[in-house]
Amino acid sequence: MKILSDIEIAQSCAMRPITEIAKTAGVDGKYLELYGNYKAKVDYRLLRENPRPDGKLILVTAINPTPAGEGKTTTTVGLADAMRRLGKNTLVALREPSLGPVFGVKGGAAGGGYAQVVPMEDINLHFTGDFHAIGAANNLCAAMLDNHIQQGNSLGIDVKKIVWKRCVDMNDRQLRNIVDGLGGRMQGVPREDGFDITVASEIMAVLCLSADIPDLKARLGRMVVAYTYDGHPVTAHDLKAEGAMAALLKDALKPNLVQTLEGTPAFIHGGPFANIAHGCNSVMATRMAMRLADYTVTEAGFGADLGAEKFLDIKCRLANLRPNAVVVVATVRALKNHGGVAKADLNAENLSALEKGLPNLLQHVENITQVFGLPCVVAINAFPTDTAAELKLVADKCRELGVNAALSEVWAKGGEGGTALAEEVVRLCEQPGNFHFAYDAKDSIEDKLNAIARRIYRADGAVLTPNAQKQLKELESLGFGDLPVCMAKTQYSFSDDAARLGAPRGFTVTVRNLRVSAGAGFLVALTGDIMTMPGLPRVPAAEKIDVDEDGRITGLF
Repeated sequence: MKILSDIEIAQSCAMRPITEIAKTAGVDGKYLELYGNYKAKVDYRLLRENPRPDGKLILVTAINPTPAGEGKTTTTVGLADAMRRLGKNTLVALREPSLGPVFGVKGGAAGGGYAQVVPMEDINLHFTGDFHAIGAANNLCAAMLDNHIQQGNSLGIDVKKIVWKRCVDMNDRQLRNIVDGLGGRMQGVPREDGFDITVASEIMAVLCLSADIPDLKARLGRMVVAYTYDGHPVTAHDLKAEGAMAALLKDALKPNLVQTLEGTPAFIHGGPFANIAHGCNSVMATRMAMRLADYTVTEAGFGADLGAEKFLDIKCRLANLRPNAVVVVATVRALKNHGGVAKADLNAENLSALEKGLPNLLQHVENITQVFGLPCVVAINAFPTDTAAELKLVADKCRELGVNAALSEVWAKGGEGGTALAEEVVRLCEQPGNFHFAYDAKDSIEDKLNAIARRIYRADGAVLTPNAQKQLKELESLGFGDLPVCMAKTQYSFSDDAARLGAPRGFTVTVRNLRVSAGAGFLVALTGDIMTMPGLPRVPAAEKIDVDEDGRITGLF
Protein backbone atom coordinates (compact mmCIF):
# COMPACT_ATOMS: atom_id res chain seq x y z
CA MET A 1 0.00 0.00 0.00
CA LYS A 2 1.44 3.34 -1.05
CA ILE A 3 1.77 5.96 1.68
CA LEU A 4 0.63 9.26 0.22
CA SER A 5 2.75 12.38 0.69
CA ASP A 6 1.30 15.42 2.42
CA ILE A 7 0.77 17.23 -0.86
CA GLU A 8 -0.91 14.18 -2.44
CA ILE A 9 -3.30 13.94 0.51
CA ALA A 10 -4.06 17.66 0.29
CA GLN A 11 -4.61 17.57 -3.46
CA SER A 12 -6.97 14.59 -3.19
CA CYS A 13 -9.34 16.23 -0.71
CA ALA A 14 -12.56 17.94 -1.77
CA MET A 15 -12.39 21.45 -0.36
CA ARG A 16 -15.59 23.28 0.53
CA PRO A 17 -16.15 26.79 -0.86
CA ILE A 18 -14.72 29.36 1.54
CA THR A 19 -18.15 31.01 1.77
CA GLU A 20 -19.44 27.82 3.43
CA ILE A 21 -16.45 27.75 5.79
CA ALA A 22 -17.18 31.36 6.71
CA LYS A 23 -20.77 30.43 7.60
CA THR A 24 -19.47 27.56 9.74
CA ALA A 25 -17.20 30.03 11.51
CA GLY A 26 -20.01 32.53 12.01
CA VAL A 27 -18.50 35.16 9.72
CA ASP A 28 -21.16 37.33 8.09
CA GLY A 29 -20.68 37.72 4.34
CA LYS A 30 -20.27 41.49 4.66
CA TYR A 31 -16.88 40.93 6.34
CA LEU A 32 -15.61 38.47 3.73
CA GLU A 33 -13.13 39.39 0.97
CA LEU A 34 -12.66 36.46 -1.42
CA TYR A 35 -9.30 35.38 -2.82
CA GLY A 36 -10.62 32.76 -5.22
CA ASN A 37 -12.87 29.90 -4.13
CA TYR A 38 -10.94 28.62 -1.12
CA LYS A 39 -9.25 31.61 0.53
CA ALA A 40 -10.61 34.83 1.98
CA LYS A 41 -9.67 37.73 4.19
CA VAL A 42 -11.94 38.77 7.04
CA ASP A 43 -12.34 42.49 7.65
CA TYR A 44 -11.13 43.69 11.03
CA ARG A 45 -14.46 45.51 11.55
CA LEU A 46 -15.80 42.15 12.73
CA LEU A 47 -13.94 42.59 16.03
CA ARG A 48 -15.57 45.99 16.62
CA GLU A 49 -19.06 44.93 15.60
CA ASN A 50 -19.38 41.38 17.00
CA PRO A 51 -20.35 41.62 20.69
CA ARG A 52 -19.97 37.90 21.40
CA PRO A 53 -17.82 37.12 24.48
CA ASP A 54 -14.43 35.54 23.85
CA GLY A 55 -14.07 31.76 23.96
CA LYS A 56 -11.31 29.74 25.57
CA LEU A 57 -7.72 29.78 24.30
CA ILE A 58 -5.57 26.65 23.93
CA LEU A 59 -1.84 26.92 23.19
CA VAL A 60 0.02 24.07 21.46
CA THR A 61 3.80 23.97 21.93
CA ALA A 62 6.49 21.29 21.87
CA ILE A 63 9.82 19.92 23.02
CA ASN A 64 13.01 21.22 21.39
CA PRO A 65 12.87 20.15 17.71
CA THR A 66 15.03 17.31 16.38
CA PRO A 67 15.65 15.75 12.96
CA ALA A 68 13.16 13.04 14.02
CA GLY A 69 10.27 15.54 13.90
CA GLU A 70 7.66 16.48 16.48
CA GLY A 71 4.48 17.40 14.56
CA LYS A 72 3.34 20.51 16.41
CA THR A 73 1.29 22.04 13.59
CA THR A 74 -0.10 18.62 12.70
CA THR A 75 -1.21 18.18 16.31
CA THR A 76 -2.71 21.68 16.41
CA VAL A 77 -4.81 21.06 13.30
CA GLY A 78 -5.80 17.54 14.35
CA LEU A 79 -6.77 18.72 17.83
CA ALA A 80 -9.11 21.36 16.39
CA ASP A 81 -10.70 18.75 14.12
CA ALA A 82 -11.07 16.35 17.05
CA MET A 83 -12.73 18.97 19.22
CA ARG A 84 -15.26 19.69 16.49
CA ARG A 85 -15.96 15.94 16.35
CA LEU A 86 -16.79 16.21 20.06
CA GLY A 87 -19.36 18.85 19.17
CA LYS A 88 -17.25 21.79 20.34
CA ASN A 89 -17.37 25.05 18.40
CA THR A 90 -13.65 25.25 17.60
CA LEU A 91 -11.44 27.33 15.30
CA VAL A 92 -7.71 27.10 14.72
CA ALA A 93 -5.26 30.01 14.39
CA LEU A 94 -1.82 29.43 12.85
CA ARG A 95 1.13 31.33 11.43
CA GLU A 96 1.77 31.72 7.71
CA PRO A 97 4.78 29.79 6.36
CA SER A 98 7.85 31.65 5.12
CA LEU A 99 9.33 30.86 1.71
CA GLY A 100 12.74 30.54 3.38
CA PRO A 101 12.14 27.19 5.10
CA VAL A 102 9.74 26.02 2.38
CA PHE A 103 12.63 26.07 -0.11
CA GLY A 104 15.28 25.35 2.51
CA VAL A 105 15.36 22.49 4.99
CA LYS A 106 12.50 22.81 7.48
CA GLY A 107 9.59 22.69 5.06
CA GLY A 108 6.28 24.51 5.30
CA ALA A 109 3.81 24.92 8.10
CA ALA A 110 0.47 23.54 6.95
CA GLY A 111 0.40 20.39 9.10
CA GLY A 112 0.84 16.87 7.77
CA GLY A 113 -0.86 13.63 6.89
CA TYR A 114 -4.61 13.83 7.49
CA ALA A 115 -4.28 16.87 9.77
CA GLN A 116 -3.57 19.72 7.35
CA VAL A 117 -4.85 23.11 6.35
CA VAL A 118 -5.68 23.62 2.68
CA PRO A 119 -5.07 24.76 -0.01
CA MET A 120 -1.61 23.77 1.23
CA GLU A 121 0.29 24.83 -1.91
CA ASP A 122 -1.15 28.35 -1.74
CA ILE A 123 -0.60 28.62 2.02
CA ASN A 124 3.04 27.53 1.69
CA LEU A 125 3.81 29.77 -1.28
CA HIS A 126 2.37 33.27 -1.95
CA PHE A 127 -0.96 32.79 -0.13
CA THR A 128 -2.72 36.20 -0.11
CA GLY A 129 0.44 38.28 -0.48
CA ASP A 130 0.82 39.33 3.17
CA PHE A 131 4.57 38.67 3.29
CA HIS A 132 5.12 40.59 0.06
CA ALA A 133 3.29 43.57 1.57
CA ILE A 134 5.43 43.36 4.72
CA GLY A 135 8.61 43.21 2.64
CA ALA A 136 7.47 46.17 0.53
CA ALA A 137 6.69 48.25 3.63
CA ASN A 138 10.04 47.33 5.20
CA ASN A 139 11.96 48.27 2.07
CA LEU A 140 9.99 51.48 1.58
CA CYS A 141 11.18 52.55 5.01
CA ALA A 142 14.77 51.67 4.03
CA ALA A 143 14.45 53.63 0.79
CA MET A 144 13.06 56.70 2.58
CA LEU A 145 15.85 56.48 5.17
CA ASP A 146 18.63 56.44 2.58
CA ASN A 147 16.87 59.09 0.50
CA HIS A 148 16.72 61.37 3.56
CA ILE A 149 20.47 61.05 3.96
CA GLN A 150 21.03 61.63 0.24
CA GLN A 151 18.84 64.74 0.25
CA GLY A 152 20.81 66.56 2.94
CA ASN A 153 20.34 64.53 6.14
CA SER A 154 18.54 67.23 8.13
CA LEU A 155 17.99 64.78 11.02
CA GLY A 156 21.74 64.31 11.45
CA ILE A 157 21.68 60.53 11.00
CA ASP A 158 25.01 58.80 11.57
CA VAL A 159 25.37 56.39 8.64
CA LYS A 160 27.43 54.11 10.90
CA LYS A 161 24.49 53.83 13.29
CA ILE A 162 21.72 52.77 10.91
CA VAL A 163 19.91 49.76 12.42
CA TRP A 164 17.18 49.29 9.80
CA LYS A 165 17.89 46.57 7.23
CA ARG A 166 16.23 45.63 3.99
CA CYS A 167 14.48 42.26 3.83
CA VAL A 168 13.51 39.45 1.48
CA ASP A 169 11.45 36.33 2.22
CA MET A 170 14.13 33.86 1.21
CA ASN A 171 17.11 32.12 2.80
CA ASP A 172 19.97 34.06 1.17
CA ARG A 173 23.19 34.21 3.20
CA GLN A 174 24.84 36.27 0.45
CA LEU A 175 22.75 39.27 1.54
CA ARG A 176 23.55 39.18 5.27
CA ASN A 177 26.25 41.83 4.92
CA ILE A 178 26.54 44.07 1.87
CA VAL A 179 27.91 47.45 0.82
CA ASP A 180 25.49 49.64 -1.15
CA GLY A 181 25.22 53.18 -2.48
CA LEU A 182 28.23 52.69 -4.78
CA GLY A 183 28.62 54.29 -8.20
CA GLY A 184 29.03 57.97 -7.50
CA ARG A 185 27.25 60.79 -5.69
CA MET A 186 23.92 60.41 -7.52
CA GLN A 187 23.67 56.70 -6.61
CA GLY A 188 23.39 57.27 -2.88
CA VAL A 189 25.68 57.37 0.14
CA PRO A 190 28.02 54.35 0.29
CA ARG A 191 27.61 52.39 3.51
CA GLU A 192 27.56 48.95 5.02
CA ASP A 193 24.10 47.40 4.95
CA GLY A 194 22.40 44.02 5.08
CA PHE A 195 19.20 42.02 4.69
CA ASP A 196 17.03 40.16 7.18
CA ILE A 197 14.56 37.48 6.18
CA THR A 198 11.07 39.03 6.05
CA VAL A 199 9.84 37.10 9.08
CA ALA A 200 12.58 38.78 11.15
CA SER A 201 11.53 42.28 10.07
CA GLU A 202 10.12 44.37 12.89
CA ILE A 203 7.19 45.13 10.59
CA MET A 204 6.19 41.45 10.82
CA ALA A 205 6.11 41.75 14.60
CA VAL A 206 4.26 45.07 14.40
CA LEU A 207 1.59 43.63 12.11
CA CYS A 208 1.15 40.60 14.36
CA LEU A 209 0.74 42.69 17.52
CA SER A 210 -1.44 45.50 16.12
CA ALA A 211 -5.07 45.78 17.24
CA ASP A 212 -6.30 47.96 14.35
CA ILE A 213 -5.10 50.48 11.75
CA PRO A 214 -4.53 53.37 14.22
CA ASP A 215 -2.49 51.03 16.43
CA LEU A 216 -0.61 49.78 13.34
CA LYS A 217 0.31 53.34 12.34
CA ALA A 218 1.37 54.25 15.87
CA ARG A 219 3.60 51.18 16.13
CA LEU A 220 5.12 51.76 12.69
CA GLY A 221 5.88 55.34 13.64
CA ARG A 222 7.69 54.26 16.84
CA MET A 223 10.13 51.94 15.04
CA VAL A 224 13.75 53.02 15.55
CA VAL A 225 15.62 53.01 12.25
CA ALA A 226 18.87 54.78 13.09
CA TYR A 227 20.65 57.04 15.59
CA THR A 228 21.97 60.58 15.22
CA TYR A 229 25.58 61.62 15.71
CA ASP A 230 24.77 62.52 19.32
CA GLY A 231 23.05 59.19 20.01
CA HIS A 232 19.36 60.09 19.76
CA PRO A 233 17.05 57.54 18.10
CA VAL A 234 15.53 58.33 14.70
CA THR A 235 12.12 56.78 14.10
CA ALA A 236 10.02 56.00 11.05
CA HIS A 237 7.76 58.84 12.21
CA ASP A 238 10.72 61.22 11.92
CA LEU A 239 10.97 60.12 8.28
CA LYS A 240 7.19 60.61 7.82
CA ALA A 241 7.02 56.99 6.64
CA GLU A 242 4.31 55.39 8.76
CA GLY A 243 1.34 56.50 6.67
CA ALA A 244 2.66 55.05 3.41
CA MET A 245 3.76 51.85 5.15
CA ALA A 246 0.31 51.45 6.70
CA ALA A 247 -1.26 51.95 3.25
CA LEU A 248 0.80 49.02 1.98
CA LEU A 249 -0.25 46.92 4.98
CA LYS A 250 -3.95 47.74 5.30
CA ASP A 251 -5.06 44.52 3.58
CA ALA A 252 -2.28 42.42 5.05
CA LEU A 253 -3.65 43.33 8.49
CA LYS A 254 -6.85 41.39 7.76
CA PRO A 255 -6.70 37.72 8.89
CA ASN A 256 -6.80 34.98 6.25
CA LEU A 257 -9.52 32.33 6.44
CA VAL A 258 -9.01 28.81 5.05
CA GLN A 259 -10.01 25.31 6.19
CA THR A 260 -8.62 22.02 7.46
CA LEU A 261 -9.05 18.78 5.53
CA GLU A 262 -12.14 18.16 7.70
CA GLY A 263 -13.65 21.59 7.12
CA THR A 264 -12.68 23.24 10.41
CA PRO A 265 -12.32 27.01 9.86
CA ALA A 266 -8.71 28.11 10.17
CA PHE A 267 -7.21 31.60 10.47
CA ILE A 268 -3.65 31.73 9.14
CA HIS A 269 -2.08 35.12 9.60
CA GLY A 270 1.39 36.50 10.24
CA GLY A 271 4.54 34.47 10.62
CA PRO A 272 7.43 35.67 12.80
CA PHE A 273 10.03 32.95 13.43
CA ALA A 274 10.34 31.90 17.08
CA ASN A 275 14.13 31.57 17.10
CA ILE A 276 14.77 35.12 15.83
CA ALA A 277 11.40 36.82 16.48
CA HIS A 278 8.38 36.29 18.76
CA GLY A 279 6.98 33.24 16.96
CA CYS A 280 3.19 33.70 17.13
CA ASN A 281 0.39 34.35 14.65
CA SER A 282 -1.31 37.75 14.76
CA VAL A 283 -3.20 39.05 17.76
CA MET A 284 -5.99 40.04 15.39
CA ALA A 285 -6.43 36.47 14.08
CA THR A 286 -6.33 35.03 17.60
CA ARG A 287 -8.87 37.53 18.86
CA MET A 288 -11.11 37.00 15.84
CA ALA A 289 -11.09 33.23 16.37
CA MET A 290 -11.82 33.66 20.09
CA ARG A 291 -14.69 36.03 19.28
CA LEU A 292 -16.26 33.51 16.90
CA ALA A 293 -15.61 30.17 18.64
CA ASP A 294 -15.96 28.60 22.08
CA TYR A 295 -12.45 27.15 21.72
CA THR A 296 -9.48 28.53 19.78
CA VAL A 297 -6.48 26.27 19.22
CA THR A 298 -3.28 28.12 18.38
CA GLU A 299 0.43 27.34 18.37
CA ALA A 300 3.76 28.98 19.06
CA GLY A 301 6.91 28.26 17.07
CA PHE A 302 9.62 25.71 17.85
CA GLY A 303 9.98 24.43 21.44
CA ALA A 304 8.25 25.84 24.51
CA ASP A 305 11.51 27.53 25.60
CA LEU A 306 11.11 29.88 22.63
CA GLY A 307 7.60 29.97 21.17
CA ALA A 308 5.57 29.34 24.31
CA GLU A 309 7.72 31.63 26.47
CA LYS A 310 7.31 34.45 23.95
CA PHE A 311 3.61 33.72 23.46
CA LEU A 312 3.08 34.03 27.21
CA ASP A 313 5.60 36.72 28.16
CA ILE A 314 5.20 38.94 25.07
CA LYS A 315 1.98 38.28 23.15
CA CYS A 316 -0.23 37.59 26.16
CA ARG A 317 1.28 40.50 28.09
CA LEU A 318 0.89 43.03 25.27
CA ALA A 319 -2.54 41.82 24.10
CA ASN A 320 -3.99 40.95 27.53
CA LEU A 321 -4.63 37.31 26.60
CA ARG A 322 -4.90 34.44 29.08
CA PRO A 323 -4.63 30.81 27.85
CA ASN A 324 -6.89 28.20 29.46
CA ALA A 325 -4.74 25.14 28.65
CA VAL A 326 -1.41 24.19 27.07
CA VAL A 327 -0.50 21.13 24.98
CA VAL A 328 3.17 20.07 24.84
CA VAL A 329 3.85 17.87 21.81
CA ALA A 330 6.53 15.17 21.87
CA THR A 331 7.41 12.00 20.00
CA VAL A 332 9.13 8.91 21.37
CA ARG A 333 11.58 9.15 18.47
CA ALA A 334 12.53 12.75 19.25
CA LEU A 335 12.99 12.01 22.94
CA LYS A 336 15.31 9.12 22.08
CA ASN A 337 17.25 11.53 19.87
CA HIS A 338 17.58 13.87 22.85
CA GLY A 339 18.83 10.81 24.73
CA GLY A 340 21.71 10.36 22.30
CA VAL A 341 20.33 7.99 19.63
CA ALA A 342 21.22 8.77 16.01
CA LYS A 343 18.35 9.34 13.59
CA ALA A 344 19.07 6.11 11.72
CA ASP A 345 18.59 4.05 14.91
CA LEU A 346 15.41 5.62 16.25
CA ASN A 347 13.05 2.85 15.09
CA ALA A 348 14.41 0.32 17.59
CA GLU A 349 13.06 0.21 21.14
CA ASN A 350 15.53 1.89 23.51
CA LEU A 351 14.11 2.57 26.97
CA SER A 352 17.48 3.68 28.32
CA ALA A 353 17.89 6.41 25.71
CA LEU A 354 14.26 7.41 26.11
CA GLU A 355 14.77 7.87 29.84
CA LYS A 356 17.85 10.01 29.15
CA GLY A 357 15.89 12.19 26.70
CA LEU A 358 12.73 12.57 28.79
CA PRO A 359 14.13 15.44 30.93
CA ASN A 360 13.75 17.68 27.88
CA LEU A 361 9.99 17.07 27.83
CA LEU A 362 9.66 17.22 31.61
CA GLN A 363 11.45 20.57 31.84
CA HIS A 364 9.07 22.07 29.28
CA VAL A 365 6.11 20.68 31.23
CA GLU A 366 7.45 22.07 34.52
CA ASN A 367 7.91 25.48 32.90
CA ILE A 368 4.28 25.53 31.77
CA THR A 369 2.78 24.28 35.04
CA GLN A 370 5.15 25.80 37.61
CA VAL A 371 6.72 28.90 36.05
CA PHE A 372 3.58 30.04 34.18
CA GLY A 373 0.94 28.28 36.33
CA LEU A 374 -1.13 26.83 33.47
CA PRO A 375 -2.94 23.47 33.08
CA CYS A 376 -1.01 21.19 30.72
CA VAL A 377 -1.30 17.92 28.79
CA VAL A 378 1.42 16.08 26.87
CA ALA A 379 0.45 14.96 23.36
CA ILE A 380 2.49 11.95 22.25
CA ASN A 381 2.50 12.17 18.46
CA ALA A 382 2.32 8.50 17.53
CA PHE A 383 4.68 6.64 15.17
CA PRO A 384 4.24 2.99 14.09
CA THR A 385 7.62 2.15 15.64
CA ASP A 386 6.61 3.28 19.15
CA THR A 387 6.42 0.31 21.53
CA ALA A 388 3.98 -0.14 24.39
CA ALA A 389 6.84 -0.01 26.89
CA GLU A 390 8.12 3.28 25.48
CA LEU A 391 4.67 4.90 25.51
CA LYS A 392 4.11 3.70 29.08
CA LEU A 393 7.42 5.18 30.23
CA VAL A 394 6.52 8.60 28.82
CA ALA A 395 3.05 8.51 30.39
CA ASP A 396 4.41 7.38 33.77
CA LYS A 397 7.02 10.16 33.90
CA CYS A 398 4.42 12.78 32.98
CA ARG A 399 2.05 11.45 35.62
CA GLU A 400 4.78 11.93 38.25
CA LEU A 401 4.54 15.67 37.47
CA GLY A 402 0.75 15.58 37.79
CA VAL A 403 0.21 15.84 34.03
CA ASN A 404 -1.58 13.38 31.76
CA ALA A 405 -0.20 12.15 28.45
CA ALA A 406 -2.57 11.47 25.55
CA LEU A 407 -1.70 9.48 22.44
CA SER A 408 -2.30 11.51 19.27
CA GLU A 409 -2.78 9.71 15.96
CA VAL A 410 -4.02 12.68 13.95
CA TRP A 411 -1.35 12.34 11.24
CA ALA A 412 -2.78 8.96 10.23
CA LYS A 413 -6.42 9.34 11.25
CA GLY A 414 -7.21 13.08 11.26
CA GLY A 415 -9.56 14.32 13.95
CA GLU A 416 -10.62 10.77 14.80
CA GLY A 417 -7.07 10.11 16.04
CA GLY A 418 -7.15 13.06 18.44
CA THR A 419 -10.25 12.24 20.48
CA ALA A 420 -8.41 11.33 23.69
CA LEU A 421 -6.31 14.49 23.47
CA ALA A 422 -9.37 16.64 22.76
CA GLU A 423 -11.25 15.23 25.76
CA GLU A 424 -8.31 16.00 28.05
CA VAL A 425 -7.99 19.54 26.64
CA VAL A 426 -11.69 20.22 27.21
CA ARG A 427 -11.30 18.96 30.77
CA LEU A 428 -8.25 21.16 31.38
CA CYS A 429 -10.06 24.24 30.08
CA GLU A 430 -12.41 23.95 33.04
CA GLN A 431 -9.54 23.73 35.55
CA PRO A 432 -8.53 26.82 37.49
CA GLY A 433 -5.33 28.42 36.28
CA ASN A 434 -2.95 30.72 38.08
CA PHE A 435 -1.28 32.31 35.07
CA HIS A 436 1.69 34.55 35.70
CA PHE A 437 4.62 35.79 33.64
CA ALA A 438 8.21 34.58 34.00
CA TYR A 439 9.32 38.11 34.92
CA ASP A 440 7.97 41.57 35.65
CA ALA A 441 8.35 43.97 32.72
CA LYS A 442 9.53 46.66 35.14
CA ASP A 443 12.52 44.54 36.18
CA SER A 444 15.86 45.72 34.85
CA ILE A 445 16.87 44.40 31.43
CA GLU A 446 19.59 42.27 33.00
CA ASP A 447 17.15 40.82 35.54
CA LYS A 448 14.73 39.90 32.73
CA LEU A 449 17.50 38.18 30.78
CA ASN A 450 18.54 36.26 33.88
CA ALA A 451 14.95 35.32 34.68
CA ILE A 452 14.47 33.71 31.26
CA ALA A 453 17.90 32.05 31.35
CA ARG A 454 17.50 30.66 34.86
CA ARG A 455 13.79 29.93 35.12
CA ILE A 456 13.10 28.70 31.57
CA TYR A 457 16.45 27.37 30.30
CA ARG A 458 17.82 26.35 33.78
CA ALA A 459 21.07 28.13 32.96
CA ASP A 460 23.34 29.62 35.60
CA GLY A 461 22.48 33.01 34.15
CA ALA A 462 22.92 35.33 31.19
CA VAL A 463 26.34 36.71 30.33
CA LEU A 464 26.51 39.94 28.33
CA THR A 465 29.45 40.67 26.05
CA PRO A 466 31.04 44.13 26.46
CA ASN A 467 29.13 45.27 23.35
CA ALA A 468 25.82 44.05 24.81
CA GLN A 469 26.58 45.71 28.16
CA LYS A 470 27.11 49.00 26.36
CA GLN A 471 23.87 48.56 24.42
CA LEU A 472 21.98 47.71 27.62
CA LYS A 473 23.03 50.99 29.25
CA GLU A 474 22.08 52.96 26.14
CA LEU A 475 18.65 51.31 25.91
CA GLU A 476 17.91 51.96 29.58
CA SER A 477 19.03 55.60 29.24
CA LEU A 478 16.67 56.02 26.27
CA GLY A 479 13.71 54.77 28.32
CA PHE A 480 13.33 51.29 26.82
CA GLY A 481 14.11 49.37 30.01
CA ASP A 482 10.48 48.47 30.78
CA LEU A 483 9.91 46.45 27.60
CA PRO A 484 9.66 42.64 27.62
CA VAL A 485 12.51 40.64 26.10
CA CYS A 486 12.47 38.55 22.93
CA MET A 487 15.32 36.02 23.02
CA ALA A 488 16.90 35.14 19.67
CA LYS A 489 18.34 31.70 20.39
CA THR A 490 18.88 28.32 18.76
CA GLN A 491 15.71 26.24 18.71
CA TYR A 492 17.52 22.92 19.16
CA SER A 493 18.58 23.30 22.78
CA PHE A 494 17.59 24.95 26.04
CA SER A 495 21.10 26.42 25.89
CA ASP A 496 22.57 28.70 23.23
CA ASP A 497 24.58 25.74 21.89
CA ALA A 498 22.58 23.67 19.37
CA ALA A 499 24.59 20.54 20.19
CA ARG A 500 23.56 20.41 23.88
CA LEU A 501 20.43 18.26 23.75
CA GLY A 502 18.17 17.00 26.52
CA ALA A 503 18.02 19.25 29.59
CA PRO A 504 21.57 20.56 30.05
CA ARG A 505 22.86 22.09 33.27
CA GLY A 506 25.94 24.09 34.21
CA PHE A 507 25.90 26.56 31.34
CA THR A 508 25.41 30.27 30.74
CA VAL A 509 23.63 32.04 27.88
CA THR A 510 25.80 34.61 26.10
CA VAL A 511 23.99 37.73 24.87
CA ARG A 512 26.11 39.37 22.18
CA ASN A 513 23.71 42.01 20.94
CA LEU A 514 20.74 43.94 22.37
CA ARG A 515 18.43 46.06 20.25
CA VAL A 516 15.03 47.64 20.58
CA SER A 517 11.93 46.89 18.51
CA ALA A 518 10.11 49.94 19.78
CA GLY A 519 7.17 49.55 17.41
CA ALA A 520 6.58 45.94 18.32
CA GLY A 521 7.13 46.80 21.96
CA PHE A 522 9.97 44.52 22.99
CA LEU A 523 13.76 44.24 23.20
CA VAL A 524 15.60 41.63 21.12
CA ALA A 525 18.54 39.76 22.67
CA LEU A 526 20.71 37.89 20.17
CA THR A 527 22.50 34.91 21.69
CA GLY A 528 25.11 32.47 20.44
CA ASP A 529 25.53 32.45 16.66
CA ILE A 530 21.86 33.06 15.81
CA MET A 531 21.34 34.98 12.57
CA THR A 532 18.41 36.98 11.24
CA MET A 533 19.07 35.84 7.67
CA PRO A 534 19.29 32.03 7.33
CA GLY A 535 21.11 30.23 4.53
CA LEU A 536 20.07 27.34 2.31
CA PRO A 537 21.32 23.82 3.16
CA ARG A 538 23.64 21.76 0.97
CA VAL A 539 20.61 20.15 -0.71
CA PRO A 540 17.73 22.67 -0.63
CA ALA A 541 14.15 21.41 -0.69
CA ALA A 542 13.72 23.67 -3.74
CA GLU A 543 15.61 21.10 -5.85
CA LYS A 544 12.69 18.65 -5.55
CA ILE A 545 9.84 21.08 -6.22
CA ASP A 546 8.30 21.26 -9.68
CA VAL A 547 5.09 22.11 -11.52
CA ASP A 548 3.57 20.30 -14.52
CA GLU A 549 1.91 21.73 -17.64
CA ASP A 550 -1.46 21.81 -15.85
CA GLY A 551 -0.07 23.87 -12.98
CA ARG A 552 -0.05 20.95 -10.53
CA ILE A 553 2.79 21.32 -8.02
CA THR A 554 4.84 18.30 -6.95
CA GLY A 555 7.63 17.73 -4.45
CA LEU A 556 6.49 20.42 -2.04
CA PHE A 557 6.28 17.80 0.75
